[in-house]
Amino acid sequence: MSEAKQYPLVVDLDGTLIRSDLLIESFMLLIKESPFNIFRVLFWLLKGKAFLKAEIARHVDVPVELLPYNQELIEFLKAEKARGREIILATASHQRYAHSVAQHLGLFDDVLATDNSRNLSGTAKRAALTERYGEKQYVYAGNAPVDLKVWDHCHQAIVVADKALVKQAQKHCPIERHFETPKPKLKVVLKALRVHQWVKNGLIFVPLLTAHLLQNPVALVSSIMAFFAFSFCASSVYFLNDLLDLNDDRRHATKRNRPFAAGTLALTVGLIGTPILLAMAAAICWFLPWEFSLVLVIYYIMTIAYSFKLKRVVMVDVITLAALYTVRIVAGAAAVGVALSFWLLSFSVFVFLSLAIVKRYTELMKLREKSVKKTLGRGYQVEDLELLSSLGGSSGYLSVLVLALYINSGDVNGLYAQPQLMWPVCLVMLYWISRIWIIAHRGNMDDDPIVFALKDRVSLVCGALIGMFMMLAV
Repeated sequence: MSEAKQYPLVVDLDGTLIRSDLLIESFMLLIKESPFNIFRVLFWLLKGKAFLKAEIARHVDVPVELLPYNQELIEFLKAEKARGREIILATASHQRYAHSVAQHLGLFDDVLATDNSRNLSGTAKRAALTERYGEKQYVYAGNAPVDLKVWDHCHQAIVVADKALVKQAQKHCPIERHFETPKPKLKVVLKALRVHQWVKNGLIFVPLLTAHLLQNPVALVSSIMAFFAFSFCASSVYFLNDLLDLNDDRRHATKRNRPFAAGTLALTVGLIGTPILLAMAAAICWFLPWEFSLVLVIYYIMTIAYSFKLKRVVMVDVITLAALYTVRIVAGAAAVGVALSFWLLSFSVFVFLSLAIVKRYTELMKLREKSVKKTLGRGYQVEDLELLSSLGGSSGYLSVLVLALYINSGDVNGLYAQPQLMWPVCLVMLYWISRIWIIAHRGNMDDDPIVFALKDRVSLVCGALIGMFMMLAV
């Protein structure tokens, strides 16, 4: 056994043993219970970080079995324990969570953590370890610059971070082991932003097209700015939603791979990025009509309400989703200053309600395959599949009926020279909606039908045909 392995091995928790931060995780769980808890957190913080952590731990349970553990480090710790090495968990997280993690893993001989009076971080952790083991008589595994204070007084360091921190740690003590955790790539950040979902905000351009203002440069620029304002606002909500749903996502077959849930992107990025993205959206609104800003505020309030409560209420969730899609069209009209069309709004509500129900139907289909009877945090049951398919299909067909009535109305004559050429659009829409539901019924639909449609060649062909008939009618 080498000399280094004779020294006790002290392991940090947040960012080292787990690819997450328990303070942020528990804070988001508290906020998820009620957004007004933010005021309680601010009051607790006035009494110190130790008191804050103790109060959050008293009110919130963190399911430690779902945390994104650093499996490579854990395998190393198991090997060291098998050799008889003493392994201690030392963390700034509250002792309640620390003991739960230690019990879950069964690796540690002892636990040192924040209690109700002492926040075990930085110099406080260094003092506790030095008092217990002596100067440079232990090896410490950490992941952040704050750990340099501890490495300055330990025998050797185990660095769980990128190479930049290794270079800094080498100035304080020798390195026993390095576990590479590279900085997140751009594609990870883009995945968290859900840039691929920005395509939904293309609905903002619908009023521009239906009002035949595409060649108007002012209207076009306004629509583009509105698109990005909505996109930044939506990404802000995506960040917040992912932070609130960490545990639900980790139980999900595909959502567990989301950057925050999987630990591939630090939770601090989401915590800081949420208000920054919202501020970027607000800055763009400064150059757009106040009506657009009002619609964006309504959209944000609706999405927050959806994240905290509405998505857990049966049928209210899909109606809200349909409304959120329709609000994008309203915003597009506000951005270019055109009047809202009753026909367009009616068509939007029905077609997007159908697609929202497809999304829930798809989730239930996947649960039925796993013999699970209820959705997690949604309120739906597998027995609802037949009813949902009936409601969703009917809503989709109603949207085509609205389109047909519009083509036959007097309102269409002011915009289209030959409106009768739009009748084939109804047939294409009937085919597309029917096909979407058949694919969902067979279990081949993605979680999001709109994202599916953008990748589906048949759907793209249908879209091209609709565009062609609309242009001919003009």
